[in-house]
Amino acid sequence: MAVIVIKNLEEKTLEIQDFSKTFLQHVQENAIDWMYACGGKGRCTTCKVIVLQGEENLEPRTNAELLYESQGLLLDNERLACQVKITGDVTICVPEENKLPHLKYSD
Repeated sequence: MAVIVIKNLEEKTLEIQDFSKTFLQHVQENAIDWMYACGGKGRCTTCKVIVLQGEENLEPRTNAELLYESQGLLLDNERLACQVKITGDVTICVPEENKLPHLKYSD
């Protein structure tokens, strides 16, 4: 089991059992709204997350993430929610530009 903490969503905590799923799939299964425009296909950066702790507990960047990183659209501490898979505990936050207007953020 692993734990995902979403720091600026009032420290929402998700317990993860299935490591084959992406972060986006985990938040959707927990009824958390998350911005994504391309249907979770890795074709945009609207589902971006900022990794605060536990970067070592994430699988390596996918080809889509490497492309966006090379274009300067993903920083070292940013990942795509639709691409990244969790291998252990991680703390993330939602970037300012990807916040949804109907959710209450705690930062």
